[in-house]
Amino acid sequence: MLSRLRKTRKLRGHMSHGHGRIGKHRKHPGGRGNAGGMHHEQTRVNAAKNKTGAAPIIDVVQSGYYKILGKGKLPKQPVIVKAKFFSRRAEEKIKGVGGACVLVA
Repeated sequence: MLSRLRKTRKLRGHMSHGHGRIGKHRKHPGGRGNAGGMHHEQTRVNAAKNKTGAAPIIDVVQSGYYKILGKGKLPKQPVIVKAKFFSRRAEEKIKGVGGACVLVA
């Protein structure tokens, strides 16, 4: 972003600079020292138990996307993807993990 368009430029000449009248961006947001360290009690979830045998169906048209590109990594689990267009690399990757590409009109 250009420096002339930044919020900092607009706030020049204003003493508090958008951080309020009293605190003025001076306190510690995360506390001080060892504050906030009580995270030892956690709920354990058995991820292997929650897995189902059916492949998940991902409909990207419903989310407002139309073309699937081949950038990124897929999980080892097979997936069924519904879209209007697939790139060549995307189709290879989806079929490589045992999934399916479904064309939607």
